[in-house]
Amino acid sequence: MKRPRRVLLVRPNMGDFRSRDAMEPLVAALLKRLTPPEVEFRFVDERVEAVDPEIEADLVAFTVETFTARRAYALADGFRRRGVPVVMGGYHPSFCPDETLEHADAVVVGDAEPTWPRLLADFAAGRMARLYRDPATAQTLVAAPDPSAYAGKRYAPLSLVQHGRGCRFACEFCSIRAFYGERQPAYAVDATVAAFAAARHRRVFLVDDNLFASRPRFEALLGALIRHRREVPFWRRKQWCCQVSLDVARDERLLDLMAESGCFLVLVGFESLARGNLKEMGKLWNHGRHAYETAIRRLHERGILVYGAFVFGYAEDTYASFVETADFARDQRLCLANFNPLTPTPGSPLYDRLRAEGRLLHDRWWLAPDYRYGQAIFRPRGMTPEQLEQGCLEARARFYSPGSIAARVLNGPAGPRAWRNLNIALLANWVSRVEIRNKQGKELGGSS
Repeated sequence: MKRPRRVLLVRPNMGDFRSRDAMEPLVAALLKRLTPPEVEFRFVDERVEAVDPEIEADLVAFTVETFTARRAYALADGFRRRGVPVVMGGYHPSFCPDETLEHADAVVVGDAEPTWPRLLADFAAGRMARLYRDPATAQTLVAAPDPSAYAGKRYAPLSLVQHGRGCRFACEFCSIRAFYGERQPAYAVDATVAAFAAARHRRVFLVDDNLFASRPRFEALLGALIRHRREVPFWRRKQWCCQVSLDVARDERLLDLMAESGCFLVLVGFESLARGNLKEMGKLWNHGRHAYETAIRRLHERGILVYGAFVFGYAEDTYASFVETADFARDQRLCLANFNPLTPTPGSPLYDRLRAEGRLLHDRWWLAPDYRYGQAIFRPRGMTPEQLEQGCLEARARFYSPGSIAARVLNGPAGPRAWRNLNIALLANWVSRVEIRNKQGKELGGSS
């Protein structure tokens, strides 16, 4: 095995097509930072550019999600037929290492920081192992992503910065807790603010799975962002958005700090309007509809837009739930919303439960040749799989109709940032409307 002079990282899409809403993937910038300077690092993101199957490389790495696994395997098999070694990492390989090893020479389980440099050294010495595991002991993140990995690529005009990983909650459908356990490693506040200040776009997405993972950590970050904001001229001040748990809205002081530090949008997992569903998924702390209305009102009062996420397929969902939820999201003037069929991904307690109950339509749905994006993956109790798929389509159509977009956007949060928010909301709604149609019904994998 020769010493790697050229390393290629591939971020596959679900299939051989391009996307309009792709954001800069932090993993590419992180792996470039961790790669020795004498090794040429090249990154191809199939969401925004085609993968040349004949590209020259000594080692090809894939970052893989469950929805992109079939496509990653097809591309990897092509490289291996040419004699090019392949390594895979990410959520899906971490939960399905044996399956992944059928298409790769090595698999990285867990985060890359402790394993990528060692893997490259082993490769150079001709002793690359089949499996590399993150010891999962780090509580402080150190390696700063290198954004030059994105050079020449067209992404959404939004810079990505990470403060921490993991989540303090353990929702049944989520794989994050299975990946990190109770561990929530984070960057030092000063490092996060430095990355924020250096971001090339005026709007920044703080990509933590839950930015409110720890109250002391969150308050410290908000305070640092406020100090930074005061130190720069108003025309250079950045806005930021994040994913956050709903309980943040129960503390109005924290909401004030978020607004003061430049927060313009939060993505919140409301999941369901039915308390029985919240209990079944382990998210009863969301409290339900009345708590949602209070939280949204408090955020809107501070000029913060709300992006709501909803899932369908739990026991109390019926076909009427789709219209009820879409109307709730519209009436509450949510800026954006997802209405998705419940997706049992490997590593999640939901996947294990549905498989044990014999309710999965495909045991490994991500490899099933007849599965299409947006279809139901299991048999729900309150409707047929076909109704689950169709209901999600109807909820999206209802929420993203031109009349709904106009009513929600034109009557969005008031305040000094109203016109700026209006532009953001109009563009985001249009892109979401187009991308939903673009992905729906697509076959996973595509041509290799």
